[in-house]
Amino acid sequence: MQYRHLGRSGLKVSEISYGNWITHGSQVEEDAAKECVRAALDADITTFDTADVYAATKAEEVLGRALKGVRRESVEIFTKVYWPTGPGPNNAGLSRKHITESIHGSLRRLQTDYVDLYQAHRYDYETPLEETLKTFDDLVRQGKVLYVGVSEWTASQIADALKIADEMGFDRLISNQPQYSMLWRVIEAEIVPLCEKEGVGQIVWSPIAQGILTGKYLPGQAPPAGSRATDPSGSGFISRFMDDDVLSRVQELKPIAADLGLSMAQLAVAWVLQNPNVSSAIIGATRPEQVADNVKASGVKLDAEVMSKIDSALGAIVERDPAKTQSPPSRPGR
Repeated sequence: MQYRHLGRSGLKVSEISYGNWITHGSQVEEDAAKECVRAALDADITTFDTADVYAATKAEEVLGRALKGVRRESVEIFTKVYWPTGPGPNNAGLSRKHITESIHGSLRRLQTDYVDLYQAHRYDYETPLEETLKTFDDLVRQGKVLYVGVSEWTASQIADALKIADEMGFDRLISNQPQYSMLWRVIEAEIVPLCEKEGVGQIVWSPIAQGILTGKYLPGQAPPAGSRATDPSGSGFISRFMDDDVLSRVQELKPIAADLGLSMAQLAVAWVLQNPNVSSAIIGATRPEQVADNVKASGVKLDAEVMSKIDSALGAIVERDPAKTQSPPSRPGR
């Protein structure tokens, strides 16, 4: 396993991190989830990403139990706030009330005194940005949060946050967590250039495009039984890629991976890690062997010829529109 700085901060993270978005507490039974976390630790993954909303807060509980007994200083625990965690009008968003109550709930579920990174899970149009950033800064000063970041914010939103932080003396954002893969490159035009300039690192989710880039989904055929495409908790996100043109193009990556001695998943993870602004790629797993396979992408270098072959294979199916980075216009829930 190799390690990278998270943005321009002093914090180092494993360049492959373990996330439990739609696995722990929902798709995977707890014993299997603990085995996956153990496999991640055995592979020298030190960075674990979750969120209060995942599996209706159960994912944080499972991760907290799975990491119990692990030396706290040897891992980095990341979580997020924004999406609803209850029925009330203040149980979502980035208000001082919701952030404060959410961090206390997350710390309790994760069985820790602090999180290494606390991330705004989307942009909240209903809360002044100054209020959100001041609350984050207060949590840093209280020692409950070490660093702050965002997820799925646009370039202009990130720039506004950095400007306010500089003007008011708040801790700056050090990370953004966007979706990023060979198929989904919407951060490249605007977000990456800004973040490279400002020292903000990318912690990318779905580098394997919900499993599409493993090549197991074949054009003209039904999804394999038990796959993410057949699971109600994940199928909504994978549906955008379940198109025969996309699936046919993905099959053209198989000889490229084979020539390199890589699995399709390893090629996909290695591809996102070629971007120097990417600090870490988040992988998920339902079985420990998936972790063992994916981590072999760490340290893999893809030369310019290979990167060009990948672009040629995928052609026009790649999504590059920066406008695809979006947050809800109003808070979800009540």
